[in-house]
Amino acid sequence: MKLLRYGAEGAEKPGLLHSDGTIRDLSAVVGDIAGDTLSDGGLATLAALDHDALPVVSDDQRLGACVGGVGKMICVGLNYSDHAAETGMDVPPEPILFFKATSAICGPNDDVIIPRGSEKSDWEVELGVVIGKHALYVDEADALDHVAGYCIINDMSERAFQIERAGQWVKGKSADTFGPTGPWMVTRDEVADPQNLAMWLEVDGHRYQDGSTRTMVYGVAHLVSYISQFMSLHPGDIISTGTPPGVGMGQKPQIYLKPGQTMHLGIEGLGEQKQRTKAWND
Repeated sequence: MKLLRYGAEGAEKPGLLHSDGTIRDLSAVVGDIAGDTLSDGGLATLAALDHDALPVVSDDQRLGACVGGVGKMICVGLNYSDHAAETGMDVPPEPILFFKATSAICGPNDDVIIPRGSEKSDWEVELGVVIGKHALYVDEADALDHVAGYCIINDMSERAFQIERAGQWVKGKSADTFGPTGPWMVTRDEVADPQNLAMWLEVDGHRYQDGSTRTMVYGVAHLVSYISQFMSLHPGDIISTGTPPGVGMGQKPQIYLKPGQTMHLGIEGLGEQKQRTKAWND
């Protein structure tokens, strides 16, 4: 299934993408794509519905982030060998973890706001992993049993805030709108191999990122297991698993976003996103 949330910001309703391409409303069945809805039992209930009988939603609806009530978004740095190479950094001996503030999460096609004082706002197409079942001290062999599904994340970064302003990376990752998520969450049964998905990102029609989850250093199962050794993962938590090469910081010379540009990105089987950049005071 492809589960989504649609409607005005802050008032999104749950829905799914029908096989005929229409959005169908789930608000009479579940309150949100969140919490227990993401459990194996909750997903089984939605799968068993007569999808043809669900109400059709008009196709002009805004899409919100595909998961609601996100408790935490955990990001993984330098997790693609080819991306580490373009930055001139070594592949880390263990996953590098940092947080993105949940207030950064927005819809997949919402405008991205360049923050005040930013001169180095950058793009990163990433595979998002949505947790469906509580995970703590999980073995790698069992880790994928705790995954509800997968989605696209544009892990936006302000490189000066991240690298040049001292302290932790979270400062460069957490501006409002720096976490476009969706357009939908594809349940794990429809993703045969999360380590073999093509992914790409374009800015104003120029393709900068053209990679694959094959070059991840630490795969999804390892990450879920690894993170669960340090903290509980709860239904609705999201892991953003790193980016392939082609970010603005890796260009020679470096290229960063300006207001009025368009980012277009996608991952095989998970859909596409498109965002327009705007100045913070526009």
